Amino acid sequence: MNQLKRLQSGIEGLDELLKGGFVAGSSYIIQGRPGSGKTILANQIGFHHARTGGRVLFATLLAEPHERLFQFLSTLSFFDKDRIGDQIQFVSAFDTMENDGLEEVVKLLRREIVRQKSTVMILDGLLNARSRADSPINTKRFISELQGHAAFAGCTVFFLTSSQLDDGSPEHTMVDGVLELGEEQVGTRSIRRIKLRKTRGSAAIPGTHECEITENGLVVYPRLESIFTCSALRDSDHFATIPSGLQTLDPLIGGGLVQSSVTLLLGPSGAGKTSFGITFLGQSTADEPGLHFGFYESPQRLRMKAASLGLDFAAMEQSGALTILWKSITTELVDKLAMDLLRVVEEKSIKRVFLDSLGGMTRAAADTSRMLDLYTALMGELRARNVTVVASWEVRSLLGGEIDAPAPDLSGFVDNLLMLRFVQEAAELKRQLSILKIRDNPFDPALLELSIGHQGLDVKKVQFHALGDTINA
Repeated sequence: MNQLKRLQSGIEGLDELLKGGFVAGSSYIIQGRPGSGKTILANQIGFHHARTGGRVLFATLLAEPHERLFQFLSTLSFFDKDRIGDQIQFVSAFDTMENDGLEEVVKLLRREIVRQKSTVMILDGLLNARSRADSPINTKRFISELQGHAAFAGCTVFFLTSSQLDDGSPEHTMVDGVLELGEEQVGTRSIRRIKLRKTRGSAAIPGTHECEITENGLVVYPRLESIFTCSALRDSDHFATIPSGLQTLDPLIGGGLVQSSVTLLLGPSGAGKTSFGITFLGQSTADEPGLHFGFYESPQRLRMKAASLGLDFAAMEQSGALTILWKSITTELVDKLAMDLLRVVEEKSIKRVFLDSLGGMTRAAADTSRMLDLYTALMGELRARNVTVVASWEVRSLLGGEIDAPAPDLSGFVDNLLMLRFVQEAAELKRQLSILKIRDNPFDPALLELSIGHQGLDVKKVQFHALGDTINA
């Protein structure tokens, strides 16, 4: 099967959506309202292409001078003024369009493509060309003639427009691909999105994906569930157990947690979920490092809480046995969070992860309806990388056994399910731990009393008379 030559964008995440990049020699429309990031996206492509040895022609049909564009782009890391005038040429065709019409614009750009030996051409202001054309036929002719000249010269073309063109517009029917940038208001947050509306002659990951503009330019975050679809095929073919950190719990769950399994801790605030996770990470070593990926406990507070359980997290961090990452749930994008987690796991060969919590991660999502798919993909990929995961989820009920599950179907990504709760015994509140599910290992379903002290966590079976008091309370 013939493989089409690709032109990489150099934009993190975008080439992944395009299955390797743009098809070289093709033409694309990049559309979106003013401020959506079209100009940044196009210039990132152009400067990256120049860095890899290509030559770029940036033409505009807008009246805005190039100096203002350079001033704006100079704040971004990809901008390199030394390439302007050599590998990147900026040309204004606005006066030619206004005075002489679109036919002369085509002639001007054709001459520049040949003279500059351009391998990429970016044309900003397609909406102005559409307004200048007498009819849709003339718009098609303008695009077709530019495409023909560019293709003959081996040049890939990007048309930028601020109009929201529909799929049946003359422009869309003429080009090989359409990328749409937009913004959506979710509560008080504004979420940037990118969508591949058309990709002729090339596979691509469909749908809408989140993105953001940083000091490095546009960064795209493909939906996690759209890129990690076959993680289960890389699962281990044998079972081994690792210590949970609770010596009194391990004999009750078959000797420990199954390696590369996912354990979910359900419970109200204060029931011991974070303490359980800290104890689990306390078993990390420099050869089998751990990661605390959390949204609530700052690294400083986490170290103090670990110390109260007899663990020296600072020393573990210094030895390389532990990494602590705190993330903001108010400013982060959920796919970015997931990719950050996987990146650290890859870079530091992490084997234990405590994710505190799934509820915090869900709060970062603009669309909570896809969280089950995202968690399934994330946990599947962590399993495939031989990572053992403990995650927490806070339930609303403070007392009793009512479970507020994080998703309607947990079996897709959870192997083990532990319930922590408070019970009232006479005039005293006690913590209890219930083993609701252990996959691939036998377990003791007895009700357990959980205690937290300076020596860490401990569990013991609830005696019958104590259980009776609990029920009667």
